[in-house]
Amino acid sequence: MKTRITELLNIKYPIVQGGMQWVGRAELAAAVSNAGGLGILTALTQPTPNDLAKEITRCREMTDKPFGVNITILPSIGEVPYDDYVQAVIDSGIKIVETAGRNPQPYMDAFKNAGIKVIHKCTSVRHALKAESVGCDAVSVDGFECAGHPGEDDVTNLVLLPCAAEKLTIPMLASGGIGNGQQLAAALALGADGINMGTRFVATQEAPVHENVKQAMVDGGERDTALIFRSLNNTARIFKNSIAEQVLAVEAEDGQTDFADIQPLVAGKRGKENVLEGGDIEGGVWTVGMVMGLIHDIPTCEVLLERMVKEAQSTIKDRLLSFT
Repeated sequence: MKTRITELLNIKYPIVQGGMQWVGRAELAAAVSNAGGLGILTALTQPTPNDLAKEITRCREMTDKPFGVNITILPSIGEVPYDDYVQAVIDSGIKIVETAGRNPQPYMDAFKNAGIKVIHKCTSVRHALKAESVGCDAVSVDGFECAGHPGEDDVTNLVLLPCAAEKLTIPMLASGGIGNGQQLAAALALGADGINMGTRFVATQEAPVHENVKQAMVDGGERDTALIFRSLNNTARIFKNSIAEQVLAVEAEDGQTDFADIQPLVAGKRGKENVLEGGDIEGGVWTVGMVMGLIHDIPTCEVLLERMVKEAQSTIKDRLLSFT
């Protein structure tokens, strides 16, 4: 499946694993890359830049295929040494970086001087065009269906992708709500050069999360997510559990939520330790996308990618070409 994305990233299939906090570790990234896609380590999952460098080394011991690093630049309660994380990526010889959050322009010269290809994650056409203008090599366009932060425009991929494709000249990944080969074929038809998946890769055997979390995704449906932080203009899509309901109740009390009122409920450490590691799906907030409705098993990354590619090829050949 040759596309501009496979050629840009030197990968077999146009399937990229997005950066995911606490989940984007060497085990998953290497498995995705070995299966023919592009695995991504999440920089801020590692407590220090030095730990990130060690994780990059560990990933290289598991795969000889290309993989990248995600650097998400967002406001934080504590100060994050972004410059040092960027330098760790450069010093480690990484050649593909996924950026997200704020504009990556302050780091573009450093990335380019190091020969790094930059993919920026966007939730709107205007942000994608800005990424192109500052020199990004590709964009990952996130529709409203996605896990995590879908932006504030609430535009789904059926509209967002072709709108972006009309105006962009650089390659585009479709991201958000994708989990099978039919959707891969659809993304290509809508103008994308490949896809970016997060949630679907969490429900794989290699993902470093508790089996209870994976099974909850298999058991869940497309309506089992909640949108929190809407009152803070920082919308996040998470699993609909009792903690999510408590957050929504606080936000519903008035239109001006004080983050301090919900901070204990949404603490990242709580979600990491109680949910992803401990397996208590009610123990904190954890991000998941609407694609849960299409997740019915927990395969290896290799089985998942091979199946998706076959489904996409079959969809194009047996379904779409039958109309000609």
